[in-house]
Amino acid sequence: MRHFLSLLPSKLRRIAYAYTIKRIIITDAQVIELIRKGHTEAYGDLVRQYHKRVMGYCFSMLSNHTDAEEAAQDIFVKVYTSLNKFKGDSSFSTWLYRITANHCLDVLRKRNRRKNVSLESLVEQEGSQIQKLFATPSVADTHLENRQLADKILSTLTEDQRQILTLREAEGLEYQEIADVLDCSLDAVKGRLARARKQLQENLRHIQKSWDVSNIENKKEKGS
Repeated sequence: MRHFLSLLPSKLRRIAYAYTIKRIIITDAQVIELIRKGHTEAYGDLVRQYHKRVMGYCFSMLSNHTDAEEAAQDIFVKVYTSLNKFKGDSSFSTWLYRITANHCLDVLRKRNRRKNVSLESLVEQEGSQIQKLFATPSVADTHLENRQLADKILSTLTEDQRQILTLREAEGLEYQEIADVLDCSLDAVKGRLARARKQLQENLRHIQKSWDVSNIENKKEKGS
């Protein structure tokens, strides 16, 4: 097959190659090897496979679709230009997550060490959604799936807390995968996750309390 493709004109070779690769089960490592051998069009397969996951992570970290899209584009460019550095010591997805996580942290830090969203401003801006969130257990479960609100609540955490919660809860990575991505021990992952979850629970309690107070005050104003 390789010999046959080499005999075709370059344009037809790209078309035939794209058709062929879609019909064959091929691993990330094999795709990377093809790219290194000059089949640069194969990189599109990696982008298509991982774009949704990279975008989801970027949006969770940056809380802005435009910034997330720009970050994802920068990440895939960075990954492409760094493929020669990929040694295969970890899976390609772990290596990709590491680049993605580091890039998003860099973006946040370049935003003037971006201030986290205050709990009070979140209550003020998202009052109606928060009311539904805490209305009843069943409704709360439904609205916890609201990605935008969830990401805004995540933005009340520090960058590192947001990062590890996103990797575990949003991306579903195992502890060892997170340890590989963040280049730390399993104990460090467990400790950071525990602290991040505790802080998130405290923030949620504070948000609920702030909403309750705000709701009471609004009722008093209407009654006077």
